[in-house]
Amino acid sequence: MKAIVLEAADKPLVLKEVDKPALAPGEVLVKIKAAALNRRDYWITVGKYAGIKYPSILGSDGAGIVAEAGSSAGEHWIGKEVIINPSHDWGDHPEYQGKEFKILGLPEEGTFAEYVKVRAEYLHLKPDHLDWEQAAALPLAGLTAFRALFTKGKAKKGDKVLISGAGSGTGTFALQWAIAAGCQVFVTSGSDEKIAKAKQLGAQAGVNYKAQAWAEQLQHLSGGFDIIIDSALGEGFAKFLDISNSGCRIVFFGGTAGNVPELNGRKIFWKQLQILGTTMGTMEEFKAMADFANEHRIVPVIDEVFPMADAEKAVQKMAGSSQFGKIVLKA
Repeated sequence: MKAIVLEAADKPLVLKEVDKPALAPGEVLVKIKAAALNRRDYWITVGKYAGIKYPSILGSDGAGIVAEAGSSAGEHWIGKEVIINPSHDWGDHPEYQGKEFKILGLPEEGTFAEYVKVRAEYLHLKPDHLDWEQAAALPLAGLTAFRALFTKGKAKKGDKVLISGAGSGTGTFALQWAIAAGCQVFVTSGSDEKIAKAKQLGAQAGVNYKAQAWAEQLQHLSGGFDIIIDSALGEGFAKFLDISNSGCRIVFFGGTAGNVPELNGRKIFWKQLQILGTTMGTMEEFKAMADFANEHRIVPVIDEVFPMADAEKAVQKMAGSSQFGKIVLKA
């Protein structure tokens, strides 16, 4: 079969012929129709991710048709249109992942290929209102944002929600989930164009975080937040304490702008704030996320679709962070 292969950190992704995966009992083979990029794919290509091995087939997001099953346990999936849950071996505790947890696409071979093998338990029927590219965009970012907003953030109708970094895959999903849940949503971005796009999706307002008084502007616009969703950290994280309402849940799942800065602990305990880390999600949360997308007929935002053979161009676009929504590879 053909696959996109990462041979080394200093080499571009290449399309080449590789062996078709052999199935063990309980596994199925999915013929990929579309796959989507995540920020982790970029970090792996530049050698800045834990546990990298070469050669590797990347890709955590995928949608396709089940072609084969390794045993009778998965035969009922053959011919079904599916999306793949990339959050594998979560463990016994819903509060946190176990030691065996892994994400599809490293260390296991991922979705940037003609076929991918997964255990049948990680399949979910493709939402019928989505095309292949939209369905492929849903799993990883959709799940991450869903757990952050609802499990950790406990979002409910009427909550004021700030999404830091509108335009990323997770940020865009958090925006869509929150609006569908009846929240009042505000965003930040370093791009006025991305703020405008977020408002088109339903955000009430947005502020450019490059402005000196961005936090003060947000406070004036919103009156304070009940939930803040962040994937950057960095020095600006300290400002979240000032614009949080009492009891605010500040949830984060990334650190692209640096580490957590020095924080004023007095504000945290007096306002009874919660600062919560999160990663991916459980099997139950994946099902709830997919059901939520179906119920509200949510269509993932896609920035651009590339042919699978142009995966390297897609990664380079992600490197520039110019996208709004997901970057997708079409088989």
